[in-house]
Parts: sequence; C-alpha cells; structure tokens
Amino acid sequence: MSKMDDYDGPILEIDKLSISFFTRLREIPAVMDFSVNVMPGEAVGLVGESGCGKSTVALGVMQDLGKNGRIVGGTIKFKGRDLSQMSDAELRDIRGNEIAMIYQEPMASLNPAMKIGKQLMEVPMIHEGVGEQEAYARALEVVTDVRLPDPERMLNSFPHQLSGGQQQRIVIAMALMSKPSLLILDEPTTALDVTVEAAVVDLVKDLGKKYGTSMLFISHNLGLVLETCDRLCVMYSGEAVERGSIADVFDYMQHPYTQALFRSIPLPGADKNARPLVAIPGNFPLPHERPPGCNFGPRCDYFVEGRCDAQDIPMVPVKGYERHSTRCLRHEEIDWDAPITVGEQKEKAPVGEVVLKMDNLKKYYEVAANALFGGGNKKVVKANETLSFEARESETLAIVGESGCGKSTFAKVLMGLETATDGQILLDGKNIEQIPIEARNTKTVADVQMVFQNPFDTLNPSMTVGRQIMRALEIFGVGDTEAARRDRMLELLDLVKLPRAFAERMPRQLSGGQKQRVGIARAFAGGARIVVADEPVSALDVSVQAAVTDLLMEIQRNEKTTLLFISHDLSIVRYLSDRVMVMYLGHVVELGDTEQVFAPPYHPYTEALLSAVPIADTSVEKERIVLEGDIPSAMNPPSGCPFQTRCRWKAQVPDGLCDREVPPMRQLAEGHQVKCHLSEEILSQMTPVIKIAAE
Repeated sequence: MSKMDDYDGPILEIDKLSISFFTRLREIPAVMDFSVNVMPGEAVGLVGESGCGKSTVALGVMQDLGKNGRIVGGTIKFKGRDLSQMSDAELRDIRGNEIAMIYQEPMASLNPAMKIGKQLMEVPMIHEGVGEQEAYARALEVVTDVRLPDPERMLNSFPHQLSGGQQQRIVIAMALMSKPSLLILDEPTTALDVTVEAAVVDLVKDLGKKYGTSMLFISHNLGLVLETCDRLCVMYSGEAVERGSIADVFDYMQHPYTQALFRSIPLPGADKNARPLVAIPGNFPLPHERPPGCNFGPRCDYFVEGRCDAQDIPMVPVKGYERHSTRCLRHEEIDWDAPITVGEQKEKAPVGEVVLKMDNLKKYYEVAANALFGGGNKKVVKANETLSFEARESETLAIVGESGCGKSTFAKVLMGLETATDGQILLDGKNIEQIPIEARNTKTVADVQMVFQNPFDTLNPSMTVGRQIMRALEIFGVGDTEAARRDRMLELLDLVKLPRAFAERMPRQLSGGQKQRVGIARAFAGGARIVVADEPVSALDVSVQAAVTDLLMEIQRNEKTTLLFISHDLSIVRYLSDRVMVMYLGHVVELGDTEQVFAPPYHPYTEALLSAVPIADTSVEKERIVLEGDIPSAMNPPSGCPFQTRCRWKAQVPDGLCDREVPPMRQLAEGHQVKCHLSEEILSQMTPVIKIAAE
C-alpha cells in the first residue's frame, strides 16, 4: 500500500468510539462515546488526569489493545479508512510508516544492545526497502534535524551513553524516519527537565511544520498543550467533556470540569494567602463505579439533582462557536464570568527564628575514573559547592534546578544519609553535618523529615496505613501506650484530611494523592521542625496537586514548620515559597525572596528557567530562551563560571573572565544574591521574561 498523498480529509477521524477491557468478572468501560478529528498539519491536544482514558485512545488508534481490550462501539478512521477493517499486514505497514508513536519513557523504545544508527536505519530498510547507504544518510539527516550535537558520534553510540533528553530526541528522530502523516505523542516530556522539555517542544513544533505531520499530543499539562497545539479535547472519566480551539477552551470554557482544572493550577496571580488554589472536591470515579448521568456530577459546583443525573449527556455544540462543543446540560445557564468565590484567605504565620543554617557546605564524591574495572585514578564529583543559606521557622524555601544540580545530594546530607565533605549545617545552633542518621538522636531524626517524590515507593505494601504511621510514632518516641499512639495516628489522618477508616486500608487501595498524604502524615508524626519535600507533587494529577500543596501549607501554618521545597516546577514554586534558591551544577547561583527571583535582574540561568516553564494562560507573553547544549557533567565541570557553556550573556563580559574565574556571590539588593560576572549596568537592563498582556 503506498502512502495516500492525495487524501485531503481528516487524517484521523474518531467517531463515537467506545473501548472496554474484559476481566473474568465484568466488562470495564475505559472510553465511551469519544469523538475527535485531526486535520492535515494540525496538532490536537488530549488533556485529562491519569485514568481518564487518554492513553487507551492512543492504543486504540494503534490497534494495540492487548488481549483484554476491545473496541465495542464507534470507528477509528485513518485517511478515511476504518482501521479495524484492515488486515494485519496492512496495519503493520501503516504502523511504522504512516502512524508513529512516541512514548513517555524513551528507554522503553530503544534497544539497549544496539547502536543508535542501526536502530534508526532499520525503519526505512524494513518499511521502504531502501539500501544501507541511503538509510544512513536519512538517519544522519533526522539526527541533525532533532538538533543533537555531533550527529555521527550519536549514530555510533549506545542508548545508555546519552542523557534522557538526548534519548527522547532519538526516539522522536526514529518516529520521523519514515515521515509519518500522524504522530501520537504520549506525555513525551514528563520525565525531562523543564529546560530540556522547552527544547523538545520547540523541536516537535518545528518538525511538525517541516514534515507537515499531524499530531495527537497527550498530556496532563495544560501549559504544554497551549504551546504545542491548535485545538484540544478535555477528557474526564472516559468521555470527552469539551472540545474546541485553544482560544475557545482556555478563554471561553463551557464545562465545569475544565473550569475546575484551571482553578487548581498555579497561574500567575495566584497567591497562597490572598488567592489560594481551589482543589476539586471528592475523588475520580473508578470505571465500574461511575455515577448515573454526568460523570463529573458528584464533584461539580453546578450539579442539579434529578436533571444532571437523569440521563446520558451528549456532546452538544456551543452556540456561536464553530467546532466548540461541551458535554454539559447547563452550559448556557452558568455564568462563566462570575468571579471565583475566593477560598478563605489565610493569615501567614510570622516567620520566626533561624532553624537551619548552612555555611559553605561542600559534598564531594570520589569515583574511579575507569568505572568498569575500578582502580587507576580517582575522579572527584563536586555535587555541592560552598552552599550557604538560612531557613527560618514557618518559612518555605524553594530549591530549584535541573536534575544533576545537587538538590537531592544536599537533602541527603541534611537528612544524615550522607556526611558533608566540608562546611557546616546548624540545626537550632547545633552542628549535624558530620552525624550520620544512625548516630543521630531520636529528636534530631524526628526534627528533620522528608516527603518523597514518588508516593508509590515509600509505603510498605504489606502493612496497613494506620500501622505504618504508628511505627513512625514508635520510632520518634511519641505516646507511652499503644492506645495513645493509635489516638495520635487518627489525629494525623485528620490532619492530612483522610477518613479515619483509611487506617485499616492497605496502600494498594489508595490513589497516588492519598498515598502522598500518608507520607506527609508520617513525616509530621514526630512534630518535625524541618520537612524536606522533594518534588512532592510532580507524580500527582493537577487537581490532586492543589489539594496536597494546600495541605502542606495548612500544616505549616499550624505547626510552624520550616519547609524546604525541592522542585523544578517554577509555577508551584512561585505560588508556595517565601524565598527561592536556584542551583546549577552544585553551585547556588541565585538566592532571594520569591518576588526578587521572579523579577529582573536575574541570573542568566534563572532567566532561562523562567522562560522554559509552560504557563496555561493565553494572556501571558514569554520571551523564548532555549538553552543550547546539555548540562555539563559534574565529573568534569567547565572552568570558570559553571554556567558559561550555555549562557547567552557571556559575550557581555570582557577578557574571557567567565571562562577563567568562578564569579563571586554578589549582593544585588537586601537579601538578593547572584553569582555572576555581569556588570551592574547590564544586569539593570534585563527585562521581564514573563509578561501578562494588558486586559
């Protein structure tokens, strides 16, 4: 079958699609009555929380639903032909040749034992029968297209020799090898740093234009969809609930779920005290427990009994808008412009005394220069270079930077999982930098606690929730009797807003957000003074993120905890933190209160980080700054300023100073420090990266 180049209708036409999975007990409907079209050259975003059926739709398009999955209604047409009517041979031909898919985890798509060049050359050799030389030339072209340095060396490398961002670019190159008509991207940037994500997103847009590829972009990040797509479709619990152009859905939303999603993400202007985020009440329904009528009904502010739950609700067009439709009976009665009922305004607890002080902390690791055979020269990895800062009672200090910048190393030294190479850490005036965790007394252990990134890995799967919290209480020496500890455990469940009945549940019976709450309850069990939250919401859905961050803030207000919030998501940092510390390659490059760090003058790295954050707001204008090159390795960092290899301002500094000397930490204003050689004059000329257009 040759490519159907003369076809000019929709590339992908999904009409009233229903997909179910069959278990021995029952049929589980995963997608119901779902329709969406993708036109030639168009990018359509598919947005929704985990479990809403986005990936199931993609697998349906690939006709790859496994043994248990079946299409039980509707059709999927590709260039006008029904995919379910095609033979296996035709499907095989279309799959690699005309429809390509990019998955979330790049390593899952690459063969670890085969060089990159060979993996790329296979695509046209198998699908189009071209010779080796032509295949190599094409592989070289796409690797150059996806902006990888030294393409020939890349083709000669194995996957493990590349960074995550480079692997993801190779996967994109592989998908583009046969110039497909449709590219399906399933959360392609979730595992990447924001700066790498920005570069990959730019790349996908440019390549879409160059190759005229249509795209179906699956994501839960509304900001990314705004930056990459022309139209979007919002999904909730297996159904499409709203469809339209980006401008229609972002600015004239017509479904309560879309509105609730936007209210739960930290857009510019949100403020944890004056304008807190509004989390969506209740929980996502399980597929076999969906409510009658509107699936979103039980969580909706506009629900009317006897009407919203009386019948199946169809998608209907929104009057006056072309191709904008919604699955809401009441969309014409709701005042969508009504001011948001502001969550109750909170008084921030006054910031108290210094609880934690770090002074010129250094953490170096020694590794064998030849990792395979050991011995030989030792290399030093400088994970943390002269870190100095203070954190006070009731304060939230955010620590921001890309992976590999030393955020987690610093957290390990603070927790006592590692000891410092040099410098000191003072907790309430006492030195703890050389005391490993096993030698720390119970009070110190209880005082410094951690909430981890992945709630799934931190709970014991064979122990009830209540038992796990009570064990923590036992270790921290809280409560004299089992009964006293049980009472305190129930109070902690109240504190993290989980029903007391959850004490008897096993971790597998909890959702991600609920598990994270148990992790928080455990961290606060011993009355922690300092809680290190390491990306505590990045594995959670948007609506759950709002609830968990709100919870952390509330506990902090009541307990006067110092919160060290490690994150690469600057939107959440701006919303939550009082002060921000920006790290790059083991150095603190900027430190100041949130307003200072988010307004010019910036450190050049902070400027690039701000530019990379996707913001789900059509009124925001951003200056595009894409960092060239990858983060250097901590094993051989560049000479001079750690950021000089990627800095766009470097030419403004005379005499190659950036190449020679590490810049000194400079005071720009009270409490605002920057590690940079740029002159005062140039720093003062910097303009804001994020501008909100006048209404």
